[in-house]
Amino acid sequence: QLQASGGGLVEAGGSLRLSCAASSVTFSSYTMGWFRQAPGKEREFVAAISWSESSTNYADSVKGRFAISRDNAKNTVYLQMNSLKPEDTAVYYCAAAAQFRAVVASRLYDYWGQGTQVTVSS
Repeated sequence: QLQASGGGLVEAGGSLRLSCAASSVTFSSYTMGWFRQAPGKEREFVAAISWSESSTNYADSVKGRFAISRDNAKNTVYLQMNSLKPEDTAVYYCAAAAQFRAVVASRLYDYWGQGTQVTVSS
């Protein structure tokens, strides 16, 4: 129901844009988030955007470099990633939460995509 795409291999300092297309979900009613999980590490919050686009949230590690946006007409959420660093290497997951605000906690998200690999070489 959530299909993430756009991952790949990029050099440090480069950019990627991830997309997450939703189906079978009332997309415009859900807060959308991005999380990531690096090998040997726990899944961590990256960014979130409320259903109305009135609020966003970012992890401190990506503030100023990543930007989350959504197009409710296309049932799609995006994550623009700039100035990528090797430590951004992870599998990135999109998720949907029946929440009013751009929540951070993964336990509040109801639906998860399959993940897309992002690898940043030094």
